Amino acid sequence: MHVILGCDHAGLDLCAFLEEQLKNSHSLEVYKPPLGERVDYPDHAKEVCQRLLTQVHACGVLVCGSGIGMSIAANRFAGIRAALCTNAYMAKMSRLHNNANILCVGQNIVGFGAALDMVEVFLQTGFEGGRHTARLDKIEALKC
Repeated sequence: MHVILGCDHAGLDLCAFLEEQLKNSHSLEVYKPPLGERVDYPDHAKEVCQRLLTQVHACGVLVCGSGIGMSIAANRFAGIRAALCTNAYMAKMSRLHNNANILCVGQNIVGFGAALDMVEVFLQTGFEGGRHTARLDKIEALKC
């Protein structure tokens, strides 16, 4: 799986950890600020979302302090379904029922091991389809 990973300054440590853990098992693109530089999370969410929308078989992971800002910013893009998760069950269900294509994680909310578990289950889980497809169509129809 191709993974597009991005973070702001508040998610830099977790992003670096995930990059290290995933680099041997997945192809990676990483969008992160230089060490010590404060940045605005919407800018990095935009980079990841725009790149993800050009990829066929890819998922994104966005990290900030809480994960909230990244999820709000990412969900502004048509075709993006960003899920803010705090455990592996949420990550699994976001893919299985909601066909989420971006996992958002808060560095200050979950431990690094839990974050890695979430990323791994997110990347390994496919969309169930069926009854969930009609629900996603309704969500897409809500876009103004």
